[in-house]
Amino acid sequence: MTKRKRIKVDYLARVEGEGALDVKIHDGSVEDVKLRIFEPPRFFEAFLRGRSYREAPDITARICGICPVAYEMSAVHAIEDALGVTPSEQIRELRRLLYCGEWIESHVLHIYMLHAPDFLGYDDAIRMAADHREAVERGLRLKKAGNSIVNLVGGREIHPINVRVGGFYKAPRKRDLLELAEELKWAREAALETVAWTATLPFPDFEKDYEFVALRHPAEYPFCEGRIVSSKGIDIDVRDYDSYFQEEHVEHSTALHSHIRGRGAYLVGPLARYALNYDLLSAEVKAAAAEVGLGETCNNPFRSIIVRALEVLHACDEALRIIDAYEPPDEPAVECEPVAGTGHGATEAPRGLLYHRYEVDNEGSIVSAQIVPPTSQNQPSIEDDLRGFIERHVDMPDNELRHRCEQTIRNYDPCISCSTHFLRLNVDRS
Repeated sequence: MTKRKRIKVDYLARVEGEGALDVKIHDGSVEDVKLRIFEPPRFFEAFLRGRSYREAPDITARICGICPVAYEMSAVHAIEDALGVTPSEQIRELRRLLYCGEWIESHVLHIYMLHAPDFLGYDDAIRMAADHREAVERGLRLKKAGNSIVNLVGGREIHPINVRVGGFYKAPRKRDLLELAEELKWAREAALETVAWTATLPFPDFEKDYEFVALRHPAEYPFCEGRIVSSKGIDIDVRDYDSYFQEEHVEHSTALHSHIRGRGAYLVGPLARYALNYDLLSAEVKAAAAEVGLGETCNNPFRSIIVRALEVLHACDEALRIIDAYEPPDEPAVECEPVAGTGHGATEAPRGLLYHRYEVDNEGSIVSAQIVPPTSQNQPSIEDDLRGFIERHVDMPDNELRHRCEQTIRNYDPCISCSTHFLRLNVDRS
């Protein structure tokens, strides 16, 4: 007799977007796993066409309320590549500072509010706060420190308005940045505490041989610039992205799936950045990693929460370094003139590699645009992780299995859209 069982979760909090997970199990074997993303397409690439290149940063920032800086930075780098523009070193450093702010606030939001409740057995951070008040308050203050950087450099905390092609509309004053530095000194110590705290969480025994993909810069842990490299031999200029990576439609998702041509799924994000750029971290960050038992590579996606905490520590250190050395640029932006061309840009969003390509005509209008966000690149790996975890725990009770599937998805901090609920889990057993 065939017996089927369906488990339905209408609303999963602590992720961004809407979707569903379908799992089919037959005679104890996993037949199918689909992470279905069913939100309607948002058509950003389409309505960028015909707009001035100057509008690209502000338009693309609206794609995400959590990581708007990543979209702005990838857009300005790609447009500047098309126009042949190179900003000054002071502008470059300000961009890295802005990115530090986004990494801090985004990673901290994920660590304390979205992911930690999974490990500690709570439905949400509010319930967790009843028993872990000190940790939650530390997270909230840390996030505020990141927000303060984005607010000062970017013009406001959400969808910053101070970023433009060529630089910024206005450069901050040294004394304003120095005021931020005092709170960042506290934030750095709090980041060290966060590394230690995340390492105490209970982690499932699950590892996987990923092909990691990230930017690699010769002299610094990557934010905005570098070559695209992988743990299995890719080493290319950003403009060669489409020659190695391919997007395709799948029936069960309105998000495109990305694959390495001829090879398959790959992983972007903190685990990839850490593995491919470990040598570029400071001695202090490496020491913090060693203290909690991390080596040069981490292949357990559940332990990505620790790597995110290490990146918060790195971002605090980098922000303090930039502020200490900061001298305002003579001009906040390099002047740009329209010229026909195609430009490519990639930066490291908190969730991973974010690629933009723009074709611009000689009047400065955008002819075509391509935007490849981290979550669409990671979606095949998310499904692979789900399959692997379920295969190892196929006899787990349905309620516990559902929880573990949700936790597995949250390992990636998926940014499906700016919504907050996304998962229905259907488990068919026969």
